[in-house]
Amino acid sequence: MELKKNEIVDLEITGYTAEGSGIGRYKDIAVFVPLAAMGDKLRVRILKTAKTYAFGKIEKIVSGSKERIPVDCPQFAQCGGCVYRHISYAAELRAKQQRVQDAVERIGGFHDVVMNPIVGAKDPDHYRNKAQLPIGRAPDGGIRMGFFASHSHRIIHCNECLLQPEAFTAAMDAFQEWASQSDEDVYDEQTGKGRLRHLYLRQAGATGEIMVCVVVNGNGVHYEPELVELLKEKVPGLKSVIINVNREKTNVVLGNKFRTVWGSDHITDELCGLKFNISPMSFYQINRNQAERLYSLAGQYAGLTGSETLLDLYCGTGTIGLSMAKQAGHVIGVELVEQAVEDAKKNAEENGIENAEFLCADAAKAADMLKNRGVRPDVVVLDPPRKGCDAALIETVAKMSPSRVVYVSCDPATLARDLKLFAQKGYEPKELTPVDMFPRTAHVETVVLMSRVKD
Repeated sequence: MELKKNEIVDLEITGYTAEGSGIGRYKDIAVFVPLAAMGDKLRVRILKTAKTYAFGKIEKIVSGSKERIPVDCPQFAQCGGCVYRHISYAAELRAKQQRVQDAVERIGGFHDVVMNPIVGAKDPDHYRNKAQLPIGRAPDGGIRMGFFASHSHRIIHCNECLLQPEAFTAAMDAFQEWASQSDEDVYDEQTGKGRLRHLYLRQAGATGEIMVCVVVNGNGVHYEPELVELLKEKVPGLKSVIINVNREKTNVVLGNKFRTVWGSDHITDELCGLKFNISPMSFYQINRNQAERLYSLAGQYAGLTGSETLLDLYCGTGTIGLSMAKQAGHVIGVELVEQAVEDAKKNAEENGIENAEFLCADAAKAADMLKNRGVRPDVVVLDPPRKGCDAALIETVAKMSPSRVVYVSCDPATLARDLKLFAQKGYEPKELTPVDMFPRTAHVETVVLMSRVKD
């Protein structure tokens, strides 16, 4: 039986998609419904159909789930940031744990892996230490600044995002006050004209230092001293004010040219007992507190005793490898982005770490090169992008015969696929722990220990 567009159906929600929508079944058709909660009994309007699935929206909550809570953000239904503000945090963690378990069992085919309870955040709000806020013109002629609606470039104005620290709200308020007085033009994506593009904010969670970076279609803005004074007055912990030049007609937020208007060209944070300098382009974990817990788990799984060679692939600015350097004999980090490699080297130097080296190369090619050099790591750490690892990389890592592989994943589906490939090469998953790095969103991280089961 096929559903038709605009048809109204009664639906009970029995689970969640990877994107956080509720799932219900009508006859043999799966129906995906945003803002639904498991246990809801709903009246749903069908918006889009296919043979085996459909998309709908809630017309009426006939009987609400016990997992539902009052929504505490007025932008929640429009903004593309959060998907789980309508259910309890405990229910969100259960959904994410189930997502990881389903992927490992159904895609990977593993049923005997030790799966630890998900590591939830002590505070699911105010954790984001970076914000990229697009700037637009509001109907009343003022500044509109916030986040894009889901799957669009329509800006949802948001004065106060509950995922961000209060200092970001203060910076946004100061910037809007300055913008209303300076009368600067706002960038138009269609024409490529206008000056103000993004307000880019970063915070160092441990030190409280704040960076404000204004992305402009030009070399600068008028009344820069006035902007600096307003920010200094209203933003606690302000350490850096930077202008970024981006003249390209592109969706990429930052251009390549930076000019420090006031203060430092970086802020400094502390993570796992180490200091890290964060420039506008630096990669750094969005949730510092949960990153410490994730890295601690990765360190436990690595099982280092002080003499091992650790190979850290997809190392970024070196945070994972450097956090384990004191327990390792030698650390080799590999990263494709040249600036990240330079940052990793600086991070090692500034923390007095002398047993770490960093290579700028593709992970698969670097692993193959190290193998040809006779480097045999005892432990390999993998923290790949969402697409997971290439089959060639998995092949090369297996041929290096490390005793343990620690896999840090940001996508359960590609993780499960890769675990299956590793198992075919003699490495089986022994234990895994999900970590909620991004509360109130659909994302979930997982740390996995794999051990070699055959030579």
